[in-house]
Amino acid sequence: MLLSGVAAGMMLIGTQAGAAPQLSAEPVVETAPAAPPVQAEDEVQDIVVTGDRAPPKGDPLEEINAKSFEAVQSVDKNVVGPVAKAYNEDVPRPLRKGLRNFFSNLQEPVVFAAYLLQLKPGKAAETAGRFAINSTLGFVGLFDVAKRKPFHLPYRPNGLANTLGFYGVGPGPYMYLPVIGPTTLRDLVGYGVDGVVAPMALGSPFNRPTFVIPANILRQIGERAAFDERITDIRAQEDPYGTYRDLYLKQRKAEIEALHGRVSEEPVVPMYGPGLGVPGKAKDASAVPDSAPLPETAPE
Repeated sequence: MLLSGVAAGMMLIGTQAGAAPQLSAEPVVETAPAAPPVQAEDEVQDIVVTGDRAPPKGDPLEEINAKSFEAVQSVDKNVVGPVAKAYNEDVPRPLRKGLRNFFSNLQEPVVFAAYLLQLKPGKAAETAGRFAINSTLGFVGLFDVAKRKPFHLPYRPNGLANTLGFYGVGPGPYMYLPVIGPTTLRDLVGYGVDGVVAPMALGSPFNRPTFVIPANILRQIGERAAFDERITDIRAQEDPYGTYRDLYLKQRKAEIEALHGRVSEEPVVPMYGPGLGVPGKAKDASAVPDSAPLPETAPE
């Protein structure tokens, strides 16, 4: 069996050798199709690589943040939003405005310290003057007397987060957190320190839990009430989460730029703070704005 197999193989080889001159080009043709599978494999690999989408710059936790945003908005629609609407409808506008003035006045020691750290003694002096005037003539800050004639000292929000940005500290990753809302790593640290410094600087009773807890709840309701129309517009957008994030980051960037006297090239839509105003019709349409314009181009 073995010998017959060998012989048959030798005969086959001989036959192929004899016919070789006529088929000399065919072996090349037979080996050519081996290349296409490699190209097909490369194409499959390219599809897999280009199918992944990286998070946008500045928001590496986009997937987690978006889920947090969705959960918070669900609670807001069913609980916080109705409370804010009732607050706007049932509480007279002068009282709502007075409460916002009061809470802004409590932050003036932090604003004063921030301007000192930024080496802006002129703005620090103005802030000290505002605090003294509103705490006395303005009945503990319920009335913003300092912004009117003859003082002309508008409110200018400031704090440690702005100070860090002023000296070149980047915002870090964007985050959307329950209770806190939109923030960045820099803002989270800065606002956290400000929240501790203000009660300590003011002393009793402003540093006691019996005041701090209800005051913070009332302040948050006021801020949410002022934000009611804006959040309704954001929810109507194609990408509410992305719109919310971009508007917040744009405002924060503009505020840091303003400390250097630079005006933002793009219009800024207020997302928080006195720029939102107080819902309702003001009796005096010619009244001075609640806060200074965003750019701080005035010399020290």
